Amino acid sequence: CYEGIPHPFDRKKRMVVPAALKVLRLRPERRFCKLGDLSAEYGWKHKDLIKRLEDQRKVKSGAFHKKKVAAARAKNDVVKKVKLSDEDAKILKAAGFA
Repeated sequence: CYEGIPHPFDRKKRMVVPAALKVLRLRPERRFCKLGDLSAEYGWKHKDLIKRLEDQRKVKSGAFHKKKVAAARAKNDVVKKVKLSDEDAKILKAAGFA
């Protein structure tokens, strides 16, 4: 039995599909359930394991996001400090990067 996200997709960026969001698809008065809750009621024994693994993933994801934001901020600060010569600016403008 396999639990979680398959190998090539566990390292990919997660996307949100607006057409599949519960809040957009269901009317407010409709009842709903989560697959994990329903499965646990009928004998699935790995809900606690999946919750623990998901919490670990969220911690790692948060650390990665902080590192990514810090790197982007550092890059933007460096780009703002760089002084270009006139000829370099002319080349960049001709290439469309002005």
